[in-house]
Amino acid sequence: MRRATAATAAFLLLLGVPAPERGRAQPAAPPPWEVSLVDVASRAGLVRPSVYGGEDTKRFIIETNGAGAAFLDYDNDGWLDALVLSGTRLKEGARVDATFPPARAPVSRLYRNRRDRTFEDVTRSAGIDKVGWASGVCAGDYDSDGSTDLYVTYYGQNVLLRNRGGRFEDVTAAARLASGRTRWGSGCSFIDHDRDGDLDLFVANYLVFDLAAAQEPGQGANCHWKGIPVNCGPKGLPTDTNFFYRNNGDGTFTDVSQASGISRVTGRYPMTAAAADFDGDGWTDLYVAADSTAAILYRNNRDGTFTDVAVESGAAYSEDGNPQAGMGVAVGDYNTDGILDLFKTHFADDVPALYRGLGRMLFEDAATGAGLAVQNRHVQWGAGMPDLDNDGRPDLFYVTGNVYPEVERRLPQYPHRGPRVVFRNVDGARFEDVTASSGPALSAAHSSRGAAFGDFDNDGDVDVLVMNMNEPPSLLRNDYRGGNAWVAVALEGTTSNRSALGATVLVTSGGRTQARAVLSQSSYYSHDDLRLHFGLGKAERIDAVEVRWPSGHRQTFADVPVRRVVRIKEGTGVISGE
Repeated sequence: MRRATAATAAFLLLLGVPAPERGRAQPAAPPPWEVSLVDVASRAGLVRPSVYGGEDTKRFIIETNGAGAAFLDYDNDGWLDALVLSGTRLKEGARVDATFPPARAPVSRLYRNRRDRTFEDVTRSAGIDKVGWASGVCAGDYDSDGSTDLYVTYYGQNVLLRNRGGRFEDVTAAARLASGRTRWGSGCSFIDHDRDGDLDLFVANYLVFDLAAAQEPGQGANCHWKGIPVNCGPKGLPTDTNFFYRNNGDGTFTDVSQASGISRVTGRYPMTAAAADFDGDGWTDLYVAADSTAAILYRNNRDGTFTDVAVESGAAYSEDGNPQAGMGVAVGDYNTDGILDLFKTHFADDVPALYRGLGRMLFEDAATGAGLAVQNRHVQWGAGMPDLDNDGRPDLFYVTGNVYPEVERRLPQYPHRGPRVVFRNVDGARFEDVTASSGPALSAAHSSRGAAFGDFDNDGDVDVLVMNMNEPPSLLRNDYRGGNAWVAVALEGTTSNRSALGATVLVTSGGRTQARAVLSQSSYYSHDDLRLHFGLGKAERIDAVEVRWPSGHRQTFADVPVRRVVRIKEGTGVISGE
C-alpha cells in the first residue's frame, strides 16, 4: 500500500500536481448550496419587452449595447419597485427610428410593487414615457426632498427626472443639463464630490456616433469579427468627452467638467460608472469601465478636482497588462477584509477582472487565483456581488449576451443568447461555478444587459432584475432554502446627501468584517437597492456596524438586531429596525 501511494505521488508530481501532504487536514467541503433563482417576471406582471434594435441582425453599433435596470423605492413605501429601460428600433432598411402605434411605443417601464410579489405597470401615470435609445440609469435624491430622482442617459438627449412624490417630471432644461447636440450618453452617477450635502452628477459619453454617416457591416477595418461582417466599432470611431456637473443647491447644475479634471481624461469608450470611496479617505471617487480601452479611476483630490490613477492603482488593465472591453462593474468586499473590491465584466474570449482592494487606492487582479480566469464564448454585462446564500461571503453573478446575432449562424459556438452565471464564494479567496445548481432560470438563454440587485419581496435574500434585449425582463426571485441570518442597512444623510450615496458600511459579525458601499450606479448601467444587504451566516448577533458617511463623519453601533432592515439617520443613530 505504501509503495502504491508513493507511485501515485510520483505520478502526480510528473503531471505537475502536488501530492497531498501526509498528516495535513484537507479543506472542509463547503455546505450544500441552497440557492434557487426562479424567473417570476411573467406571473409578477413584468411582461412588456425592452425593444433594442434588430432581433436577428444589427447593422449599427447603436443597436448592440442595450440598457440598464433599477430597483428603487420611488413611492417610499418600503418595497422595491422596478424600472426596466428600453431602446427603440430602426426603420427597416433605413437610417431613421421606426414609428410605433402609441399603445406599442417602446418606452422604458416602471412597475410599482404591490407588496404581494406582483407589480403594476405605472409607466404612464408616473411620467416615464420617453421613446428613444436609453442606455443607463443612476439614482439619488439630488434635491433632498426625500424622494429618489433619476437620471437616464440616451443616444440623443439625456433626461433628469425629478420625483414629485410618485410622479416624475422632466426637469432637464430647468436644471441646465440640456445638451445642445446629439451625444451617446452611457454611464452616470450622482456623487457628492465636494461634501456640501448636495449630489453632483457625472455623465460619461460612449463615443461619437453619426447614424447618417455610419459604415455598413463589413465596410471598414473595424467592421469584422472572426472574419464575419458585423456592425462597426467601437474601435475606429471617435471618442467623446465625459462631463461633470456641480449641484448649485437650487435645482440647477453648473458644468465644471474642465475645472474638475473630468473632461481631461480622453481616448476612452466609457461605460458603467460606480462612485464610492475607494481609498478610504472619506471622499467619494469614481471608477468607470471602458470598452476596448483602459478603465478610468478618478481619485477625488478633495479640492473639487479629480485625477485618473487607474494605471498606477492596478485597476486599468488585465493581469497581463492589456486593455479589455470593460462593460459592467460590481463593487463589494469578496474577501471580507473591510476594503472595497471591484469585479469587471468583458467581451467574449476574455476573462473577467477581480480587482482585490489592497487599501490606499491600490488593487491587484486576483481573477486567476480565485478560479475566475476561464474564457467563455459569451459577452458578460451586468454584474454584482450579492451574498445569495447569506453565508457572509459575497458571491458573484453576471448576465451574458453576444452583440452580433449574425455570428451564431456561422459560428454556433458563439450563441447570441447566453446563460446567467453564478460563482459561489467558497472561502473568501476562491469561487466555484454553481450555475447548474442554482435553478433553471440560470440556464435559460437570453441576450441580457443590465442587472439590478435587491430584495423585492422583503424576505431577507437578494433577488435580481435583468434587462433582456427584445424580450420582457427577467425577475429572478431568490428562493434560498437555508437558515443563515442577514441584516439590511438603510441610511439617511443629514449633513451628507440624503441618499447617503458614497457611504461605506462595515458590519462585523462572526469574526469577519464586510464592507459595502451605497451606489448610484453599478452592474451594467443599472441601479441597486439603496439598502445594503449583508449575509451573516450562523451569527445571531452583530458585534458592530460602522457607517462612514460621505460627509466624513463616522458612527459605530453595537448589538444591532439581525434578520431585519435597520434604518440609521446620520447624527441620530438607529431610528428603526423593521
